[in-house]
Amino acid sequence: MGKNSTGKGLAAIYRQEIIQDITLFTSQSAAIFYDKLFTHLDFTLPRAATGRRGFPKEAMVCAFIVMKCEGFSQVTDLADYLDNNRLIAHYCGFNIMEPLPSYWTYDRFLKRLNNEDLKEVMAQQVKKLYDLGVVDASFIGLDSTPVAANTKQNNPKSFATDKFKPENHPKSDPDCALGVHSASNQHNERRYEYYWGYKNHVLVDCISGLPLYELTTPANVVDSTVVEEILAATNSTLPLQECTFLGDKGYDVKAVYDLVKDIYNGEAVIPLNKRNTKNPDKLPAGRLLCSAGLAMHKDGKTFDNGRVRQKFCCPLRSSKSGCCPCGHKNWNNGKNRRGCTKYLTLPSDYRLFIDRESLPFERTYALRTECERYYSRFKASGQERLWVRNANSAANLNSLAHISALAVALAAVLSGAHSYRSAKLLQRSA
Repeated sequence: MGKNSTGKGLAAIYRQEIIQDITLFTSQSAAIFYDKLFTHLDFTLPRAATGRRGFPKEAMVCAFIVMKCEGFSQVTDLADYLDNNRLIAHYCGFNIMEPLPSYWTYDRFLKRLNNEDLKEVMAQQVKKLYDLGVVDASFIGLDSTPVAANTKQNNPKSFATDKFKPENHPKSDPDCALGVHSASNQHNERRYEYYWGYKNHVLVDCISGLPLYELTTPANVVDSTVVEEILAATNSTLPLQECTFLGDKGYDVKAVYDLVKDIYNGEAVIPLNKRNTKNPDKLPAGRLLCSAGLAMHKDGKTFDNGRVRQKFCCPLRSSKSGCCPCGHKNWNNGKNRRGCTKYLTLPSDYRLFIDRESLPFERTYALRTECERYYSRFKASGQERLWVRNANSAANLNSLAHISALAVALAAVLSGAHSYRSAKLLQRSA
């Protein structure tokens, strides 16, 4: 054998050694980042008593955390990323000497995984951050964001007719529901958009900007109806006593105020939803003015639906002579007591006693913008539109996105990093 053949053989061996060195195909910052991330992420998921083991559940969860940290919206991008970065797949817990999970493996895992197991993992993360003094429940904000289903009805370029009629339910996702969300943040604009999909309700710590609890529901569920369930589940992880609850007008319901005040001894900071009511003209003393500008007389109180309302009557209703200055339709009604009547709801509950014009209320309510900031990071992880087509998979994907955010925060705090909100910033600093 000549020198040339010997040199070629050695070159082939060197090339083979280079190919087997998985560290050469992954950037050093990404490798250090995921090493920190999964070192501080300690959890165990229940396994089936019988049947094929397959891939470890913990490794599959770590793979989806990689997906959310990288902002992939499709699982095929995740499969390609792990296949080209075997070192990160090794950090996830996979055996890189064997084939990695395929698209159908990821899809089947999301469909079969119990969402309560992921909620338990998230609760453990929140408890660790609470013990470290990163999160607490002094100021908590609750909000929901739309998550569009994987159906052609949500495609703005689709030519399907009557896409958002309730009877035209998408066949691809039988679990989703028809919802509506605001398409403008301007208070003087009433613009709405319909969509098929789900809602993700998240309770956020308005100081740290991290999630405390999350819940996925169909898109037609009213926000105020899940407050009790979310607060009760959060209270089992960290105490909510004497908390300040922040919410938008969608939570302006008497039951929410009573829940925060009576159960958690807290304070509710929610703007008033006037619900198409008009502010009546009245004198400084509190007496209402009729359509003709006359001061009306009090005529007793009425009690209905838990409200106390003061009734006001026309000042000329008992007059046997004269006429109504504005010619009200009830003046000539053939009765002894004539003229118009008006009602004024009296502040008999905690909801109506709140001074929403005060400076402390405005400054406290400004903390709710932390919910919007968190939802911006949530959508950047690829959760604005789903690729799965069932409720359990949608709930699991949402939970994994929040677990990813908490895992980044926990790794940043334990490693002494300056920022614990951005995965990209922590990766660049690695």
